[in-house]
Amino acid sequence: MITSFNLILSIFTVAAHAGKRGLTWPFYNGSLNPRVLNNGDGQVVVIYDYETFLPPTTGGIGNLGFIGMQRCLDCPSSPISQLFSRRQSQQWATVFTLNEPDLNGISPASAATWYMKNINPLPIKKALPAVSSSATSGQGLSWVSEMINACAGRCSFDYINLVVWIPRPSFSEFQSYVESAHARFPGQNLVITEFALQSLAGGQAAQVAFFRQAFQFLDSAPYVTLYFPFVATSPSLLRKNDPSGASFVDTGSCLYNDDGSASPVGALMS
Repeated sequence: MITSFNLILSIFTVAAHAGKRGLTWPFYNGSLNPRVLNNGDGQVVVIYDYETFLPPTTGGIGNLGFIGMQRCLDCPSSPISQLFSRRQSQQWATVFTLNEPDLNGISPASAATWYMKNINPLPIKKALPAVSSSATSGQGLSWVSEMINACAGRCSFDYINLVVWIPRPSFSEFQSYVESAHARFPGQNLVITEFALQSLAGGQAAQVAFFRQAFQFLDSAPYVTLYFPFVATSPSLLRKNDPSGASFVDTGSCLYNDDGSASPVGALMS
């Protein structure tokens, strides 16, 4: 059953005032149950799957609000021609847009034109594209600045989305990056759509220590609306379906064990 618009809207409103945690849900997760990570205490409130179709799960998504994501300009899995109809039939309260366009050859100017045409008309909350944490000129936060300049006040948005990968076991670097984004865009609400330590010798123990500190910081930061630890899947599913991702981040940050139970990282979610 598709959750009503009013219920999803109320869930998302709660997210801004109570729980901020969400699930990044890959398309190959059909054997996993989101309820394992959502015990009803209000900490985990939303789910997205990089697409505009509902997440494949065992047992539905419970009381989580689904956020559709138009991750590409146009693609077979999420055709731009179906964006409005899917939003209407599924009754989203929020839409996420392009995933790491700064690393995928999409210019800020072309993104602004695309956004004004396809995203502005949606009568819901909207997020600017999720950019990487690259410090290279023309990428990361500088890409967002260039897109906002290209919009010239004509892009309607509620959130700036960030993908944050930390190459060393350093919570302080993560905190510093998020605070620098806030300083660069004061008055804007931030959403962290992916974050974890990059693959390290410390494995799962290092990820658990990092996430424990990161969750506490993000929960206390009033300018962070939502955050999504990477990734809500199991080690075996990640290795099978996204070997490059498994190599990049290792499997220590997975929120599930292979048997479908919550991993030590997943246990931090509630």
